[in-house]
Amino acid sequence: MAKNYESEITLFLKDYKASHPDVEQRQLEGRARLWDKPQNPELLEGFRAARVPQRPYVYQAD
Repeated sequence: MAKNYESEITLFLKDYKASHPDVEQRQLEGRARLWDKPQNPELLEGFRAARVPQRPYVYQAD
């Protein structure tokens, strides 16, 4: 295979990004809306403290 080979998907994505220059900005905005949320350290510490260790065999009745 040649070193400069680009798949059809790669070519499509490059062409799409060239014809839609705002797509990367919209992706970042979508990520920020869904995933990049501010974290509350006190709340996270409470979650960690409330964790119950899992037994080695979870289906065994004690």
